[in-house]
Amino acid sequence: MTFEQLGLSPKTLRALAEMNFTIPTPIQEQAIPKLIEADIDLLGLAQTGTGKTAAFALPILEKIDGSNRKPQALILCPTRELCMQITKDIEKFSSMTPEIRTVAVYGGASISMQIRDLRRGVQIIVATPGRMIDIIERGEVNFEQVKIVVLDEADEMLNMGFKESINQILSNTPDEKNTWLFTATMPKDIKIITKKYMRNPLEVSVSVNKGNENIDHQYYVINPRDRYAAVKRIVDFYPDIFGIVFCRTKNETKDVADMLIKDGYNSDALHGDLTQQQRDIVMNRYREKSLQLLIATDVAARGIDVSDVTHVINYALPDDAENYTHRSGRTARAGKKGISISLVSKREMHKINELERIVSKKFEKVNVPTGAEVCQNQLLALIHRAQQVEVNEEQLAPFMDQINAEFADISKEDVIKRFASMEFNRFLEYYQDSRDLNQGGELSRSERGPIRERSERFGGDRGERGAPRERGDRGERGGTIYPQTGYDRFFINIGNLDNITKGDLLRIVCDHTNVRGGSIGRIDMKDKFSFFEVESKFKKDIVSGMKNINHNGRSLRIDLASEGTSMSGTGGDRPASFGGSRFGDKRGGGDRYSSGPRGGSRDGGSRFSGNRDNSYGEKGERKPREKGDNFKLDFKFDGGI
Repeated sequence: MTFEQLGLSPKTLRALAEMNFTIPTPIQEQAIPKLIEADIDLLGLAQTGTGKTAAFALPILEKIDGSNRKPQALILCPTRELCMQITKDIEKFSSMTPEIRTVAVYGGASISMQIRDLRRGVQIIVATPGRMIDIIERGEVNFEQVKIVVLDEADEMLNMGFKESINQILSNTPDEKNTWLFTATMPKDIKIITKKYMRNPLEVSVSVNKGNENIDHQYYVINPRDRYAAVKRIVDFYPDIFGIVFCRTKNETKDVADMLIKDGYNSDALHGDLTQQQRDIVMNRYREKSLQLLIATDVAARGIDVSDVTHVINYALPDDAENYTHRSGRTARAGKKGISISLVSKREMHKINELERIVSKKFEKVNVPTGAEVCQNQLLALIHRAQQVEVNEEQLAPFMDQINAEFADISKEDVIKRFASMEFNRFLEYYQDSRDLNQGGELSRSERGPIRERSERFGGDRGERGAPRERGDRGERGGTIYPQTGYDRFFINIGNLDNITKGDLLRIVCDHTNVRGGSIGRIDMKDKFSFFEVESKFKKDIVSGMKNINHNGRSLRIDLASEGTSMSGTGGDRPASFGGSRFGDKRGGGDRYSSGPRGGSRDGGSRFSGNRDNSYGEKGERKPREKGDNFKLDFKFDGGI
């Protein structure tokens, strides 16, 4: 089937032709004709990268009145990046119908400018829920003539806590409208929305919970302390990589990006602490390929639509297994091939089985490349680049006599060796004594740098005698003493019944304080409340940072639990589920990696994009539990916030 067969207008077809769109994707083929032909509600189940934007945007353009300058379609999406991406796509689709205006409304940008754009007249509004609420409350938008509401990536909006905002926005729209909801998963809150706001929706399902067939899924089994070294090894093994490295938290994202930059890799971070201007700069550099690696959190990466991404690297697996499909979907877009790589420890192997079930595809176990394999690939890439160099005979001619004279006494073989060595020696030197990184192999001295491998901060699987246990390990028989030595234990009034995971709770704490993930100890979640441990030196940060906090419209209460707090009969912390286990990032003092195969900087054709100044606090060591400690059967609070 072609777009001409879907019932689109000649103007829209001309716009699609200019964009080289010829064959619709399955979701477009199923949804577009039905949405054009009838005024219906639609529930679209499809993963990211399947062409959902065109599936709802093209029918909107066919159904709205270009002569009417009032809002007729509202599209809600979870992030600023996705909001801007949808807006750009609609503007391209409507390039032949200039009377149709689309305005993006999102946080982090001037609300007065957005209100000014709305006042000029607009038919389509693309918005994030928070900013849309702000504009509604100011009385700057009238939805009386809205006849189509689209909820894009509805499951992610709910995961981000926009349930109440969505309800408030929808309550301001007319009852007689069509609601088109697109989601990758069907949690119970989505079902509630469909029952409340949709009338007998037509369900269109395309590869739900199945990964893109053009993506190869690979995993490397490593020691968690070797994660950073493994990322560098993988990136060096693929000289032409253009990828995204996914981390769990914004602090982990910052640290990984900073270390890569320090080591001479052309990378930058995308996370929630950046201003909109900073985010735009990073994304523009990435789209223009002046960045080779983008280090991002799950939320920040929503809306990234770059067609040439070759690799996605999961520095750590996501807290929610469903998010893996969103991550991997950033590669193999527009029918191209891509590779999704996951770094896992031995004790995370069960997660691979769950991911295989979710994407309905077998994962390939791959060994981290050896130093010799990296050097071989780099050498071949250098030869390939030399073969592809365009020679300007006319401009080079005046210098050829001098060049030939300089090389008169050097053989052809020596010339080749010397030019190759100029570019290649740093890799040979760096990897000359490299060790095996697979399943407990040790790092070489060069890979460790001048101090002990600092990627231990990103969650050491330290199984040596007397070493601290990883969060989620089972405690001594009969129970576990709380808190650990050097930690304070806090109570918070949310738990499993609030539909949050340990990862969600960790994000709440990290996002509202200056405390990083590696300084947070055990997290013990109950139905209606939870406990979490924090290194004692950050006690004041928790107390000051967690005041007057709201989550999903609920006021959070945090109290300091007294020493000896325990929960009897648990037999220690149970092993965490897929979404619960999290590797912290131990704060290492001293220098960052000061050397690497990239050499910190390069002249001519450098991938090095800059340097950053960052300082780190004292290293906080987690001490092992003492055997023989008694645990108490009650707990009390000795202070409130």
